[in-house]
Amino acid sequence: MTLKTSRIESIDVLRGLVMIIMALDHTRDYFHISHSLLGASLGPTDMASTTPILFFTRFITHYCAPVFIFLAGTSAFLYGNNKTKSELSKFLFTRGLWLIFLEIVINSFIWRFDFGYNLIPLQVIWAIGLSMVCLSFLIYLPKKVLLCFGLILIAGHNLLDGIVMQGNSLQSVFWYILHQRQKILLESGQAFLFAYPVIPWIGVIVLGYCFGAFYKSDFDVALRKKWLLRMGLGAVVLFFIIRGINVYGNLEPWTLQKNATYTVLSFFNVTKYPPSLLYLLITLGPSLLFLYGIETVKNKFTNFLLVFGRVPLFYYFLHILVIHIVAVLVILANGVEWKTLISTNDGLSVQSLAKHGHSLIVVYIVWIGVILLLYPFSKKYMIYKAANKDKWWLSYL
Repeated sequence: MTLKTSRIESIDVLRGLVMIIMALDHTRDYFHISHSLLGASLGPTDMASTTPILFFTRFITHYCAPVFIFLAGTSAFLYGNNKTKSELSKFLFTRGLWLIFLEIVINSFIWRFDFGYNLIPLQVIWAIGLSMVCLSFLIYLPKKVLLCFGLILIAGHNLLDGIVMQGNSLQSVFWYILHQRQKILLESGQAFLFAYPVIPWIGVIVLGYCFGAFYKSDFDVALRKKWLLRMGLGAVVLFFIIRGINVYGNLEPWTLQKNATYTVLSFFNVTKYPPSLLYLLITLGPSLLFLYGIETVKNKFTNFLLVFGRVPLFYYFLHILVIHIVAVLVILANGVEWKTLISTNDGLSVQSLAKHGHSLIVVYIVWIGVILLLYPFSKKYMIYKAANKDKWWLSYL
């Protein structure tokens, strides 16, 4: 079935690619034994415990969040092409609030299957939602001012790395939201994890919004490709220069390791929480080069990626739910009693299920299986959305 659409295929292909890669990271979360033994934030990137293939499995998924949020800004620009600033602002504000709601109520549950909501992790959907709310006000700024603002947030936020807050005061919580990954425990026993501090993510969505101008219908394709090549190569070169100097741009400097391989791993071990300048350069730079290379490519593989790229929110929640359910079923099939799984506060969380984890080979096999399972459902939803553009609520899903 051929559907007429005004969507930019190369953008959807890139988004689809990172959505598939995202599933690898989340499959590793639930299935890889090192997640439990080494810790979610240590294992894959800890030079004392990782392996090259484990590091690569984590590093390749670094591209997901930056591209997802960057293209959210690009999509906002393209959506607003035929809208007034007021209409676009209202849409961004309401959709941002909707995403924050989904993060707290839906995403927190499907990640942990915890009816008591004892821990609410504020992750990428939260970051996109809050960034959209901010963008709803920022779009009134002149384009050049907006571009400078985004660049300053991304390039300068590492100057704030030395500011560390403690406790649950309003000032501290505000800082956790902005720039410090932190978990807080309330007197009620409920906990919040501010996993995605938003200052740099706001910068990313702002740059993505400005980037949308390259995809206006009257923009020259050859000129766009020239700019994609320049910006992509420029970001990559800048990464190597700044990382080589090893003074600024990342929370942790790279260091000499036990051999050359691990020294290279240390060099590429960039900080995600919050995303450092170097993290964003080495993820967004190659992503722009991918857009340069994929501009006119159309084949069965790009059509496959398009499906996931056109239903990102639907796919995001569905893939977490499926991976989580499969992880539980595999454990039960191995003879573990369900009462054992829910006997601790961790319940059916990542940390609990990973104790029964498997090798990376199993992770990759499960990942491929999940992608193939979700493809027909995602395609059906893609077709439904394209055939029902008059239904306003679909733009929120």
